[in-house]
Parts: sequence; structure tokens; C-alpha cells
Amino acid sequence: MKLEDVEVFVEAIKAGSLAGAARRLSMSAMAASRSLNNLEAELGVRLVHRTTRSLSPTSDGDVFLPHAQALLEDKNNALADLFPDGTHLSGRLRITASAAFGRKIVAPMLPLFMQQHPALQVDLLATDEQIDIVGKGIDVALRIAPLRDNRLVAHRICDNPRELCASAEYLAAYGSPKLLNDLAGHSCLTTSDTTHWSFEKGEQRYKQKVSGRFSANSIEAIFEACLGGLGIANLSRWYVEPAIAEGKLVRIVLEDAQPESLAIWAVYPTSRLIPAKVRKFVEALETHLTLNPLTQQS
Repeated sequence: MKLEDVEVFVEAIKAGSLAGAARRLSMSAMAASRSLNNLEAELGVRLVHRTTRSLSPTSDGDVFLPHAQALLEDKNNALADLFPDGTHLSGRLRITASAAFGRKIVAPMLPLFMQQHPALQVDLLATDEQIDIVGKGIDVALRIAPLRDNRLVAHRICDNPRELCASAEYLAAYGSPKLLNDLAGHSCLTTSDTTHWSFEKGEQRYKQKVSGRFSANSIEAIFEACLGGLGIANLSRWYVEPAIAEGKLVRIVLEDAQPESLAIWAVYPTSRLIPAKVRKFVEALETHLTLNPLTQQS
């Protein structure tokens, strides 16, 4: 049994189509179909139901799937033991992150990581949408938010403090809030459907109702609106610190509370053993953030 054929079967189930599996494995659709046919012929069972648009496992496919996944994990673990420095990483690594974090943090560290692992392919999905990482076949999701899905396995990478900030023009026109309740009288730039911001002081946690004329589903859009003087933003320190240092934005420090600090998490789709390529990527990201501490206040 060829592990390459097994991998096509597993990826086809994840993607819901042979075409999707072929794209993920960087092979032709014809080659993927041939691999799946070879595997079914060798096993003597039909593993999938195929139509022109979709693919789903048969009952035999459902039985074989966890064993197929275990075979691939055993291969990855064997290579990880033989090459503990990660020099033998191969295949495709699928990462998702927010648009801002993907562009500002992940993308800059990937060239060195990929130079160190020349047989590895990386697919970065940078989006502000909360996607189904299991259904999309994502290997690791980088998230900055409280985690609500207990089915997922998460590794905490580092703190993610946030800052209130606004342009000097906005503060000159409307004044700077001093206390938490003062935010109720200001134009606050929120993500879509957000009605409250979370704050903390010591062990106490607070919710402050906020509203404004502008909201967006994009952190980058909120940042640009803040630069343009439309109101007060509550954004990750690593995102706004350069603009504050350059004088484009002004940090707002309240006397009675500060924005609740979140954390940067690596989220995995399964509790099974994490593949070596995923572990090495997360380690590289942690090293990058240690050497480039963008979450620290200057």
C-alpha cells in the first residue's frame, strides 16, 4: 500500500472532492484519481461515492479513514524521530490567520522558515472570517480571541495586549476620555455587531457599551478609519504601536481600567498527535515573536 495513495484518499475526504485533494497535494486531478483507484483496487473495496461535483466516503471509507490518518501520522512521526531538526519536512502546510496578523506577522517570517525546509509547501489563508478549520483541511489556525469551541486543541503562544488610540485631530476636536464611562460619549470604531468592549483592572473585569458612526468586519479598515480621525479604536498593540511611535496615532490611557488583554493561540483541528511540520512552524513563530516582540510597549 502506497502512502501517497492513502494521502490522496484522506485529502479527498477533507476537501470533499478529488480536485480539491489534487490542489492541496500539488498534483493533477488525473493523478489523484489514479491513486484513489489504485488504493481501492488494492483494498478490494469502494472507499468513496463520487459525482461530478462532490465526493463522500462509503461505509468502508468511514471505517478505513481513521486508520489511513494513523498511517500518515506514523510516517510523520517516524520522520520527526529520524530528523528531529525538522530538515525532512515535506508536503503542504495549511495555515489560517486574520488578514492583519497574516500580513504583518506570519508572512514576514515564512520566507526564512521555507528556506530552512525546502521540501515544504505553505498555503496561508489570511481572512477575518471564522472558518471551519476541520472542514477546510487547515493544519493550524492562529487566533486572537477567547476560544469557545472545546472540540479544538489550542496552544497558547504569547500575550496579546491591546491599546485604545485615536488620531490627534479627533482628540483635539472631541477631547480624550479619562475614565471608562467616558467612552459612552465618544465615537468608537468597532467590528461589525460589536456592542461592548472588555476591560480589566487587576482581577476585575468590566464591559463597556460602545458605539460610533463606523464599523467594519476588517481590523485594517478600522485602523484606517482611526488614522482618518473617525474615532477611537481598540486594537492589538503589535498592530498600532508603529503608528503611535510615528505620531500618527495617540495612545489613550484610562485612569480606571485598561483594555482586556487577549492571547495569540495556535489552534489544531484534532487532539491526535500534531504533525512535525505543524510543530516546527509554531516553534518558528514563537521564536520570531521572541526576537521581534511586537506585543511589548515601547
